[in-house]
Amino acid sequence: MRLEDTDLKREVPEAAEQLMNSLKALGLNYDEGPDIGGPFGPYRQSERLRSYQKWAQKLIDSGRAYADPYSAEQLQTMRLQAQKDKRPFLYRDHRPQNPPPWSPKLALRFKSEPQSYTWQDAVMGQLKTGPEVIDDFILIKSDGYPTYNFAHIIDDFEMQISHVIRGQEFLASVPNYLNLYQALAIKRPILATVPHILNPEGNKKLSKRAGDGQAAKDIFDYLKTGYLEDALFNFIACLGWNDGTEQEIFTRAELIKKFSLDDVQKSGARFDESRLLWMNGHYIRNLTADELYQNTEDYWPKEASTANEAYKKQVLSLVQERMKYFAELPELTKFFFTDLAPNPGLISGHKQLSRLTPAELRGLLEKATAALAKSDFSQEKITQTLNKLLTDTGQKPSVLFSLIRIATTQAPASPELAGSLSVLGKETALRRLNQQLTLVSD
Repeated sequence: MRLEDTDLKREVPEAAEQLMNSLKALGLNYDEGPDIGGPFGPYRQSERLRSYQKWAQKLIDSGRAYADPYSAEQLQTMRLQAQKDKRPFLYRDHRPQNPPPWSPKLALRFKSEPQSYTWQDAVMGQLKTGPEVIDDFILIKSDGYPTYNFAHIIDDFEMQISHVIRGQEFLASVPNYLNLYQALAIKRPILATVPHILNPEGNKKLSKRAGDGQAAKDIFDYLKTGYLEDALFNFIACLGWNDGTEQEIFTRAELIKKFSLDDVQKSGARFDESRLLWMNGHYIRNLTADELYQNTEDYWPKEASTANEAYKKQVLSLVQERMKYFAELPELTKFFFTDLAPNPGLISGHKQLSRLTPAELRGLLEKATAALAKSDFSQEKITQTLNKLLTDTGQKPSVLFSLIRIATTQAPASPELAGSLSVLGKETALRRLNQQLTLVSD
């Protein structure tokens, strides 16, 4: 973990801690970094300035770097003139003949030697470019801090980095990097360019900026909502990569074993949050009862505060199959802990129940109440009672069971009926059925 913190104008307070904590939250525990040290420290670029100055002096001594004498206003004038002349602006076209000695008040620029390059990218394959894209760029700014374009090359070399994996936005800069590698007599590492992560529609890059309607959410927002670390890890790892099979769920060990840059796709990867939701539901369904109980400790509705652990675990066993993230636990379970207010719209808005007259609804409720009153309320006996009611009433499950479910939960959705009734208990279920009866009048 290396923190590239040399752009003082864009520095965000606590951003470094947020970044490190995000990785650790996903179980990505790096073995070197600014908070734990290591053999190649320091790991903050702002603490490595002497190293950059040393390498900058080597370039000055070899004639491959010079002080930039131009002000921002002069550079802007040059750019505007190039635009007026309808030609690309290249700083090397305005390289000073006799630059002044480099001092802390002046920026230091690389003196490029434009040439054609052909190189192998571990993802994109063979790439090539002409000399026209290579230009003189700033190595060290007038504030004494290096640019990313300079610092990362020095750090990669000194830290013995084997692979440099970057997004596509850096691809245009690679020829300049190759030119600098040559000037420094540094053997470059393996370069790999990974595709952008695209928005849900797949038509533009997913934004990192808060306030964008399609910006990526912070990893902690997902964790607070009740997404599991392993689900997020699995989902992110498969953005733009697959092992050539139809497999979608991988353990960490499988991902480590199977991952190869050869299998990273060249095109953008769509950020499909519905797929993440499905994946998280899969991981939730595979939790043990104890794991699920521990993970949901902070998500119960306030009405569950007096319920005992055994009862909560019964409730969890019913909703586990349909739960997609933990924050929806109150919506799925509140009726297990308190009587919800009657909601007439659940019947009037039901496609089939809305067709029945009040007398028909009352008749079905009376038969259901009478039959369930004879049950011992074990899930097995309730299932038998419900099936017999279907025969006796001649109704479809979508009618009879929906009516009983609405009467006993007052919720738009609930787990399977027999299990829900059994957990609610006989007294609560019959009381709610009788309450619904009083709401249905001729």
